[in-house]
Amino acid sequence: MIERPPTASVAKYPLFMRILHWLRASLVLGLIGSGLYMTGLPEGNVAATLYPNHKQFGVLVWLLALIHLALRWWYKSSIPYPPSNLAPWEKWLSHAVHQLIIVLTLITPLLGYSLSSSFTQSDGVPFFFISQIPELLPKNDTAFAIFQMLHKYSSFALLAIILLHVAGTLKHRLLDKGGDTDVLPRMF
Repeated sequence: MIERPPTASVAKYPLFMRILHWLRASLVLGLIGSGLYMTGLPEGNVAATLYPNHKQFGVLVWLLALIHLALRWWYKSSIPYPPSNLAPWEKWLSHAVHQLIIVLTLITPLLGYSLSSSFTQSDGVPFFFISQIPELLPKNDTAFAIFQMLHKYSSFALLAIILLHVAGTLKHRLLDKGGDTDVLPRMF
């Protein structure tokens, strides 16, 4: 990770990145919650309505992750630098957590798409006004079981990383008593 001079700090992320951050956070947490809820339900009408919505919002999260990457590149000179007062291990951990969130918000929806696409009894993957996204994988229930397991574990990994992200933010907000390491105002 390249260190930037502390004098060149930026106070906030650009507005569109802040909106995208909170939108993605809401969608990801909603998808994890709905995934846990719907997989615990017996097969039936409620689960049948939840799964298509879970799929289409998963596709939306994947698209928003791509937009996030594009915006990070576009706004690279306008985003805040890491706080200069962070310990080296905190800088490393912060960078790793952010990278993992990006990677997992790309991989987890792809694994969900893969499990749906490979399931022999799949009803497809809708996306709002598009009735079905083409299923690119061959139907194979063995592959489905593997994708299902990977999707589940990547979702739990994403939740754990998000909790670590929130814990770090709260640590800097509450324990460090503000100052340069209080990064929360950058996202509001």
